[in-house]
Amino acid sequence: MPRLHLGLFFTGVGPNLLWTRPDFAPHTHIDTFVHVARTLERGLFDAFFLGDGLRVRENRGAVHDLDVAGRPDGITQLAALAGATGRIGLVATQNTTYNYPADLARRLAGLDRISGGRAGWNIVTTDNAWTGANFRHGGWLPHERRYERAGQFVEAAKALWSGAPGATVEWDTDLVRLRAPAFGPSSPQGRPVLFQAGDSPGGRELAARHADVVFSANTDFDKAVAYAADLRSRLAAHGRPAGAVRILPGASVVLGDTPAEAQERARWIRDEQTTGPRAIAYLEQFWGKDLSGYDPDGPLPDIEPTDAELDPSRGTIPIELRTGKLERVRQWRALAAERNLSIRQLVIEITPLHPSFVGTPGQVADEWARYAEAGAVDGFNILPQLLPGTVEDIVDRLVPQLQERGLYRTEYEGTTLREHLGLPAPAAS
Repeated sequence: MPRLHLGLFFTGVGPNLLWTRPDFAPHTHIDTFVHVARTLERGLFDAFFLGDGLRVRENRGAVHDLDVAGRPDGITQLAALAGATGRIGLVATQNTTYNYPADLARRLAGLDRISGGRAGWNIVTTDNAWTGANFRHGGWLPHERRYERAGQFVEAAKALWSGAPGATVEWDTDLVRLRAPAFGPSSPQGRPVLFQAGDSPGGRELAARHADVVFSANTDFDKAVAYAADLRSRLAAHGRPAGAVRILPGASVVLGDTPAEAQERARWIRDEQTTGPRAIAYLEQFWGKDLSGYDPDGPLPDIEPTDAELDPSRGTIPIELRTGKLERVRQWRALAAERNLSIRQLVIEITPLHPSFVGTPGQVADEWARYAEAGAVDGFNILPQLLPGTVEDIVDRLVPQLQERGLYRTEYEGTTLREHLGLPAPAAS
């Protein structure tokens, strides 16, 4: 039976986390992160994974105060956690569009050294001018070229990590230029483990060429099987073996003592995630108008949306939502009329926050065994709803069930993140 690898993805923005509840630990306080990381380490998780954002999100030109904000830089925060933990991997989300390779590679190498070989880099891209404006560099990179920049960026970083310490590394491509001293092997694991989170064709190609781990959105069983097959075919095209990359889709988990209790808790979480103000703000993106006068528990707005497509100021908009707004609204009106849905009920129905796995710990463990046996995943990156509650629930209730089935380690067998994931030493660049 294949063993599963587990990480936890602390996003820090958006509605997934119920961060306004009184039983949620303060999301900007280091004590919260220390407690969560130590709990994950007790549960023998591979990695603690921090999300990041390069600009405060907005809604129709005003700060979107329904998203959390104010956390410190990810590498800084993970450096603090390195001293508070001993084994768990520490993964920082860092952007290749609005960072500089020599600077970021140096900071990631520093985290890898400080942690004794537990650092990882979640490679992300950004194409919207709204974010770029924060760097006086708005709109400089077309959407289709952001992964070209990422690939050149990662290649340059690898050269800096693999060169003899102090040797000059020169890189001169159309999107990345640098002249900097190499850092040499940064830690016992050689260099930070590379995570990749894009699911577009460009993202899959970047993963197949460079990544050690992919963090995908393909949690549904059939989609997970198809994604794994596609990625492995791409690996072969780049001369990499099928097992060169670990596949860890994002997954939310809701546990209960009985199936009915788990389902009821899942419904409660969805209701808590989609508050009235959140539902109104979500529709305001599509209507392009102030909808604050509408009752979230009443019918859809009786006014028509603007013709303009979505404003990107709420963050990166998925490619499938960038066009076709008016037709989408028409479909929503038909769905709401057919099922007599209020604004809030409609938003609950159409937003992708439904928990991935709901059931008793034994049921979820059995379902994960099915994924593992099919080769659909190598594990999961958990998306928590409550902290520390979700983490404690999984560590104390689900992990023992996985261990009983031989699906999960009973102790750490190494000290580095690369060893936790069962990855080979990195090849020289």
